[in-house]
Amino acid sequence: MSRPPKPAARPDKVSLWTYVKLFRRDILSAQPARLYRAKMAAFKTPFFRSFMVNEPALIDLVLKERPMEFPKSGRISEGLRPLLGNSVFLTNGADWERQRRIIDPAFEGGRLRDTFPAMVAAAEAAVARLSPGVVEVEEQTSHAAADVIFRTLFSIPIDHILARQVFDEFRTYQRTQPILNLAAFIPLPSWVPRGFRRQTKRSAKIIRRLITELTAARMEQITAGTAPDDLATKIMTTADPQTGERFDTQEMVDQVAIFFLAGHETSASALAWALYLIATHPDVQARVAEEVAALPDHPELSDMSTLRLTRDVFREALRLYPPVPMMVRQAAQDETLRDRAVPKGSQIVLSPWHLHRNDRYWDRPDDFDPDRFAREDGKAAQRCAYIPFSAGPRVCTGAGFAMMEGPLILALILRAFRVEPVEGQVPVPVAHLTVRAENGIYLRLSRRETDG
Repeated sequence: MSRPPKPAARPDKVSLWTYVKLFRRDILSAQPARLYRAKMAAFKTPFFRSFMVNEPALIDLVLKERPMEFPKSGRISEGLRPLLGNSVFLTNGADWERQRRIIDPAFEGGRLRDTFPAMVAAAEAAVARLSPGVVEVEEQTSHAAADVIFRTLFSIPIDHILARQVFDEFRTYQRTQPILNLAAFIPLPSWVPRGFRRQTKRSAKIIRRLITELTAARMEQITAGTAPDDLATKIMTTADPQTGERFDTQEMVDQVAIFFLAGHETSASALAWALYLIATHPDVQARVAEEVAALPDHPELSDMSTLRLTRDVFREALRLYPPVPMMVRQAAQDETLRDRAVPKGSQIVLSPWHLHRNDRYWDRPDDFDPDRFAREDGKAAQRCAYIPFSAGPRVCTGAGFAMMEGPLILALILRAFRVEPVEGQVPVPVAHLTVRAENGIYLRLSRRETDG
């Protein structure tokens, strides 16, 4: 049994230029080791001040108690704007409130029950694509998660021509887009180029064109009364209860882009790491295999309540490898945090990566231990120091979907296959758009019915 891989920390003190280069390559290894135990840390550059808050009380203050006074940082949105436009992920204030009023109803109440059959179809298709032998699982989980998004959002499978083109282009985009660009470090006027890689800009443009085709076609179906009752139709026909306005095609393209990014990238990342963790902990895998063997051939939503260990494995993967490792807010006014002056405009960094591995709150935080969530200490830590989907008003709209989709796909894969690590292939976590393995995650699959 091995300890899950963790990137090496950088030296405690480096030059700003070195820090910028490290940050653009990978934000995880760009941080010093002391941040894993810090309650708060400050970082100063010639252009701005940054404060990482790593204490539950401070995180609650920023995310839950006074979220409007700590809006999302415009510096961070610079790098994602070409793809996400004016999506709910990037907006603040009245724009964000209006967008959430239109989007949230699509994810409430019985919508999870309505979309569950599409999730099952995507999970079964993912299992059917697998075969015994060495497999790069990040590619497979990306395919599966994208399939879920297209089936639940637009009622089309991943092999639909437009869906497949979006997926293929997004694979290029997420590998070429650093999580931050130059404008995150240096205040630049609007006319100064942002330093996007040519391939990144090209991929973003293609993705948005393809999503525009899907969205415009759905708008025509809605007008004709022939649209399927899926998430896209629900969102596009929901009026803001305060203004009566609906999303136009361009606004919907922005939202679909973030649904695809958040719903596909994050689930794919967590699923791949969950499979790796299972492969390197055969005792846990044996228990999960026993649990999932009791599932019916085609699971119903009610069957998900029986997958307690499978759910906790996925939850533990989200703790060790939170797909979005850092979130950045901005102080809208002068603040005092932990008796330290925080000037207006300062960047407030919240790091699930460091919070989830802080031994002030977690027992043996670098170990894979899905049983921790059944113990009192683990339950307490989960309540105060576990934010894979953020928290407060800006909590991920699709968190409930992710916690259903992830364990479901994991369960169906592990019902069909045994997974083992490949000798010499230890994945190194890095942060691109999400926490991925630098050179992929390779596992050896064998069919369970052939096990002796």
